[in-house]
Amino acid sequence: MQKLQFKIVIHTTAQKVYETMLGLKNKSTYEQWTAAFNPTSTYEGSWEKGSKMHFLGVDENGKKGGMISEIEENKPFQFVSIKHYGILDGDTEIISGEQVEQWAGGHENYSMTENQGITTLTVDMDSVDEFTDYFNSTYPLALEKLKEISERE
Repeated sequence: MQKLQFKIVIHTTAQKVYETMLGLKNKSTYEQWTAAFNPTSTYEGSWEKGSKMHFLGVDENGKKGGMISEIEENKPFQFVSIKHYGILDGDTEIISGEQVEQWAGGHENYSMTENQGITTLTVDMDSVDEFTDYFNSTYPLALEKLKEISERE
């Protein structure tokens, strides 16, 4: 796995970025910025530490799929760590085998640092080689959308 990092400066408080990013007050704010990855992107579950989370979308055939993850850490307005450990294929959870071996245990970490009402959001994530180019081109677009929503909302 490769380690990737993305950063963006957002002109609002860390609390606002955190709430917007996770869709805590309005789930659609999460869905808007993650639409860069999949236009039907959403989640089912809780952002509480130790909770199971499904990050979902629907493919071109209308089939539900996504990642099965655990919220490994959640320090409001500071840090969120997500550990991926399986995939969702329709309603079937796959947590072992060839399909998940290469990236199971990979993390997405979101760190927020606020200085005088301006927040720097840093995303550190693990990526398998075949998705590195995709994330390098898509993550900046998603973060620009998050910035736009956070500064507007």
